[in-house]
Amino acid sequence: MSAAKRTPLSGPEMVALSKRHTMTEWSAQAAANPIPIARAKGSWFWTPEEEKFLDFNSQLMCTNIGHGDERVLKAITDQAATLAYANPFMATEPRARLGAKLAEICPGDIDAFFFTNGGAEAVENAFRIARLYTGRHKIAARYRSYHGGTSGALSATGDPRRWFAEPGMPGIFRIPDFHEFGAAEPRPVAEVLAETEKIIRFEGPHTVAAIIVEPVVGTNGILIPPDGYMQGLRDICDRHGILLIADEVMAGFGRTGKWFAINHSGVVPDMITMAKGLTSAYVQLGALGMRRPIADHFAEKVFGGGLTYNSHPLACATALATIEVYEEDDLITRAATMGKTLRAHHERMKAKHPCVGPIRNIGLFGIIELVRDPKTQEPIAAFNTSAPEMLALGAFFRKNGLYTIVRWNGFFTNPPLIITNEELDFAFDVIDRGLTEVDKALGLA
Repeated sequence: MSAAKRTPLSGPEMVALSKRHTMTEWSAQAAANPIPIARAKGSWFWTPEEEKFLDFNSQLMCTNIGHGDERVLKAITDQAATLAYANPFMATEPRARLGAKLAEICPGDIDAFFFTNGGAEAVENAFRIARLYTGRHKIAARYRSYHGGTSGALSATGDPRRWFAEPGMPGIFRIPDFHEFGAAEPRPVAEVLAETEKIIRFEGPHTVAAIIVEPVVGTNGILIPPDGYMQGLRDICDRHGILLIADEVMAGFGRTGKWFAINHSGVVPDMITMAKGLTSAYVQLGALGMRRPIADHFAEKVFGGGLTYNSHPLACATALATIEVYEEDDLITRAATMGKTLRAHHERMKAKHPCVGPIRNIGLFGIIELVRDPKTQEPIAAFNTSAPEMLALGAFFRKNGLYTIVRWNGFFTNPPLIITNEELDFAFDVIDRGLTEVDKALGLA
């Protein structure tokens, strides 16, 4: 039967068939409760039954330009009609133009790129290149981090999703986090950097190929490094010949009010990984950017990496069109401006609701954490757990047309960069009413 003649599935049919024949990530399958989605536009999506949701997490922090931008859709269809696929040993116009464009917007002298299917593969190839370039084998990462679901990327991940893949890739070790779980403020920079230096000495600097960090940590809490941290990390790397890898898969492409989160520090990494906002997730694409000396290392030496869909012309064309939308609509500046409005909403919730603890945002990258006791600031849920009140809050959001991620002791405020003031007002009206219910449940109202 042709697609045109198929009878559209209802929401319950979508869910039933999906649960029967497909796997839901990071979930016990019996407990998975997906939202059926039929269409999306701007900052909203709809079920087949026309139930409407504000997409307040940009799906998985990736639909930065919103859903259904006609300019990007046209670029996809035009490219598909011209050249849908070429193997990665060939040069295409989208590939050539995208590489040149990324060289314009990336930090410093990063101007060579290896294209992947997504962020995790970009991280995997960063590790491979770091090891080949330095002749060293160890990779340093932090506990409060997420770098992707493939073997090496998950091994570098600090949070509990790593446990499912252990034992993982050898050669990974941990350096200190600058922010402890449940803490309102980051740790002193000098203390964290001194501990980092000590651990690297213990590991042997001559064995360490790279340090990988999210310049602003994403799913582990929107953790914003204090002034001096990224600069200090850059200094440690420079003194020991260690490469600095900035994982910008989630924080890049305007999310923080800059093209890349690391731009806030003025630091230039040796390599940078990206995906998600690169195409606003319209077509899957990741990329690894590197400084010229690293790229030149492989001028006469074989780069031992390859993917069937590397430099996929449809994906590259999508990325080019997406970047043009960022530029034409000045979405990077807009994210910085709307971030101030988001912060004001955060502060209003904190002032009104005793259950609100730490609040953080940089641009449109935010989180509200909840506490069980406003005096002790005890998180409402412990690390890697949930709580009945958080489950109820998530259900309340869903019932009232607000989609976002509720995880452990907090919920995310990561709307598309096109979010309007009216849509923010809608979101925080729902949040306000939901937090009132949490206050009551905790006996704080």
